[in-house]
Amino acid sequence: MEIRAGGPGDRDAVARLLDAAFFDDPVSTWVFPEPEHRRAVHAAFLGVFVDVALAEGRIDCAADGSAAALWLRIPAGEPEGEDEVPARMREAADPDNERCELVGRLMGEVHPTSEEHEYLLMIAVDPDRQGEGLGTELIRPVLERCDRDGVAAYLEASSERSMRLYERLGWEFTGTPVRLPDGPPMWPMWRKPR
Repeated sequence: MEIRAGGPGDRDAVARLLDAAFFDDPVSTWVFPEPEHRRAVHAAFLGVFVDVALAEGRIDCAADGSAAALWLRIPAGEPEGEDEVPARMREAADPDNERCELVGRLMGEVHPTSEEHEYLLMIAVDPDRQGEGLGTELIRPVLERCDRDGVAAYLEASSERSMRLYERLGWEFTGTPVRLPDGPPMWPMWRKPR
């Protein structure tokens, strides 16, 4: 797979890819239970993640547009000030839906702060191409760099299926799931460098 750096010109295409890949994801269906409403606001909701990665991290894209991974390098130590991203997600997508903000706040409560790490904020593969190993190919160079540099990696798996994939790549469940009220669990996962 040819991988290239995503830039501002890729913003809308990556948001559409995330929308397609996560449309039926358990967390997305919890945040936006009504499919028609989800269809109207989901891409705007996920577009905030794209904006954050463009501003503060990086986006790795398959050159053919079939997959994208959003990464942030998180320093050790408690973050300064309140995380504004959950509120931005709610404002951008659905201001009357508190679940838009709550999911981000709950993820933030369990995010590790004790050591620097690469945070896989999101990864998406075109639904028609899932199961081909594209996600693994996209992640592998970053994990190799983490191993070489002695840096950990972190993510939250939003389904048991994705959790199994991440386990094969060396991530381990931290033991404390994120519990969405009356919703699906999310699995925080940590990968020690090898």
